[in-house]
Amino acid sequence: MSMRRRTLLGLGAAAATGVGMSLLGSGAAAGTLTPRMSSPRQAPTAPFAVGVRQFNWYRGSRRLTTKIFYPASGTAGGNPVPNAPVAGGVFPIAEWSHGMGCNADCYSSQTHDLASAGFICPAPSFSDNTNIGSVYNGNWSKDVSEVITRTLALNNTAGDPLAGHIDTRAGVGVSGHSMGGMTTHGLLTAWPDNRVVAAVPVACVDMGNPAGLHAKVLFIHGDRDQTCDYNSARTAYAELPSPKAFLTQVGADHGQYLVPDYRYYAQTKNTFLDWFRWSLYGDTAARDRLGSDATSSGTSWQVALG
Repeated sequence: MSMRRRTLLGLGAAAATGVGMSLLGSGAAAGTLTPRMSSPRQAPTAPFAVGVRQFNWYRGSRRLTTKIFYPASGTAGGNPVPNAPVAGGVFPIAEWSHGMGCNADCYSSQTHDLASAGFICPAPSFSDNTNIGSVYNGNWSKDVSEVITRTLALNNTAGDPLAGHIDTRAGVGVSGHSMGGMTTHGLLTAWPDNRVVAAVPVACVDMGNPAGLHAKVLFIHGDRDQTCDYNSARTAYAELPSPKAFLTQVGADHGQYLVPDYRYYAQTKNTFLDWFRWSLYGDTAARDRLGSDATSSGTSWQVALG
C-alpha cells in the first residue's frame, strides 16, 4: 500500500543528529542565486535497489525526524535496506511531504519509486502532523527548506555515505500530498525557496500568489476530492507561468490514485517520475513521454511547456 487509507480521508477541513551547516540558508528566498544544471543528461533507465537512513534534525524547537531514501547498490526490488551502500553515481534531490496524521513511511510507493528511479528522497515526519495551522503559517514549508539544507550538506560531510553522491547543481525537487501538497505549493508562493526547480503538489489548495521562482510545476488532483478543493488547485495552476501541467484523475477522490491497486495509478506514477526526470536530470526523452504517461480513459491532461 502506498499509504494508510485513513490518512487520505483524515484532513478534515482543509489536509541521527545532522549537520548544522547551511549551504544556501535554511530557507533560501526567491532572490537567492541558485545553481542550475549546465547540460541535459539521461536519467537512469534501470531501477535501483533502495536504501534508507534516518536523521534526527531540528529547526529551532521543531523536531524534523527525516528518512532519506536513496539509490543503493544491490538487486532492485524488495523493501528499503537500512544503511545500504549508496549506488555509484550522482543523484538529484526530490523531497516528499506527507499528509495529515501520517509520517515518512505512509507514502511508500512515492518515496521508494523516487529512490529506485535515481533520486535522493528526503521525507520528513512533521512533528505536528495533525495541525493544519502549521501549514497555513508556513512552518511545514520552512521545515522542508531546512531538510533540504541538511540533505545538501551531506554531500560535503567527510565520511558520510552520501558525500559526493548528491547533485548540488541541478536545484531540488519538492512534492507531497494533501497538507504535504499545500506545503509544496507554499514553497512556490508564501515561503519561497529558490533552490526549488521542480514541484509536484498533489491534492493541494492554493497557498498564495506565485513568488516568481523558475520552477517546473506539475499538479495532480482528483476532480471528486471532497477534502482539498479541486477548483482551488486549478486556480493555483492558472496563476503560475509555464512550464506547468495538470493531471486530473477523473472521478477520483482525495488520494486513491496514489495507491498502486488503483486502476489509473500508472498514469500518476509515470507522469510523476518523468516530470522529475525531465526537471532535475534535463532528460528530454522523459519530457516527451509526459503526454502518453498521463493519458488514459480515466485522466485528463493539460500542459504548457513553452
